[in-house]
Amino acid sequence: MCSDVANTLGRLGWNRYTSVMMKLAQNILLNLPPELSHNAAISGLNAMGQLPGLVRPLEGKKVSFLGRELANPIGLAAGLDKDAQAVLGLAKVGFGFVEVGTVTPKPQQGNPKPRLFRLKEHNALINRMGFNNQGVDAMAGRLERVRQSGRISGTLIGVNLGKNKDTPLASATDDYLIGMTRLYALADYFTLNLSSPNTPGLRQLQHGGALAELLGRVKEAQQRLANGRSVVPVLLKVAPDLDDEDIDSIATQLAASELEGLIATNTTLERHAVQGHVHADEAGGLSGAPLTQKSADVVRKFRAKLPANMPIVGVGGISTPDNAVAMLAAGASVLQIYSSFIYEGPNLVQKLVIGTANSK
Repeated sequence: MCSDVANTLGRLGWNRYTSVMMKLAQNILLNLPPELSHNAAISGLNAMGQLPGLVRPLEGKKVSFLGRELANPIGLAAGLDKDAQAVLGLAKVGFGFVEVGTVTPKPQQGNPKPRLFRLKEHNALINRMGFNNQGVDAMAGRLERVRQSGRISGTLIGVNLGKNKDTPLASATDDYLIGMTRLYALADYFTLNLSSPNTPGLRQLQHGGALAELLGRVKEAQQRLANGRSVVPVLLKVAPDLDDEDIDSIATQLAASELEGLIATNTTLERHAVQGHVHADEAGGLSGAPLTQKSADVVRKFRAKLPANMPIVGVGGISTPDNAVAMLAAGASVLQIYSSFIYEGPNLVQKLVIGTANSK
C-alpha cells in the first residue's frame, strides 16, 4: 500500500518541497482572521484546480462506498467548499471523495459576522455560519463546468443539501427536493443536512413523523429522477447530541426507508471539553478534536442498529492516523475531515491515506 501512495504522490508532484510549501501556506492562513483565511484558502484551491491535467485521488486502501470503489477512504466534509468553487483543487489534494455545500435553493447571507472562531488549544472550531451560500443555481453552473472538463477521475463528488432559513419547517422537504432536482445529474450522492445547529429548528427534522415524511418524499423523488436508471444515493447527516432513544428511532426509520447511508456526525452544542476558553460560550456548533470520542461512540451505536450493508461515514475529530483507524474500527465505512484539514492542510490527507492503508 505504501508504494501505491508513494507512486501517486510522485505522479501528483507531491514531494518534500511541495509539503514544505503547503505547511508554510497553512501557517500564513492560520494567522489571518478565520473567515478571511477560509476565503483565501478557497481561492488558492480554486487556482490550484486550474492547473492542467487529469485529477485523481491518492491510491491507498481501496474501499467500496455506495456501489463505487474509492481509491482511499478519506473524504472532505461539507462546510469548506460551500459553493463548489474549488472542487478540482480539492480533488488534487488526493481525497477519495469531496462533499460540497451546504447549498440551499435560494442564496442567503448566513448569520452576522463574526461567526467562525478558532480554539487552537483544543484543535477545535466553533461556527454559526448559517448556511451562507450562493444558491443551487450557482452551484449547478460550477459543477456542470467540472463535469464537462472531464478532468475528475475517480474522486466522488457529494452535495450537502439544506433548507433556507426563511422556509418554514413544514415546507422544509420542498427545499431538499429543489436541491436534488436541480443537481441530480451532477452529484455522485446527496446528503440531507438536518443536523446543523445554526438554522433555527432544523434539528427537529431528525425525529419522529417529520423525519418519516421527509425520507418518504425524498425516496419518491429519487426514483422519479432516476427515471429507470440507477439512483443517485442519498445519505442522512445526524448530530452527535443524540441519546440512545434518538439513535434507535433514527436507525429504524433509515432501515425502513432504505436510505443509502448515514453520516455521523455534525457539530456539537456541548462545551464541556472547551470550558474556560475565551470562545467557549460562543453560539454555534463545536467541531474538531473534542468530538473524537463522541462521534466514534455515535458511529458505534448506529453500526449496531443499522443493516450491515448500509455504509456509515465517520466524521468528527479525526486528525491522526490513529483517530482514523479507530473510527473505522467503530464501524465507519469511510471517513471525512474538516477542522483538522483547516488546521493542518493538505499534508494531513497524505498522512491519513498512508495511515489507513497500513491498517488491518
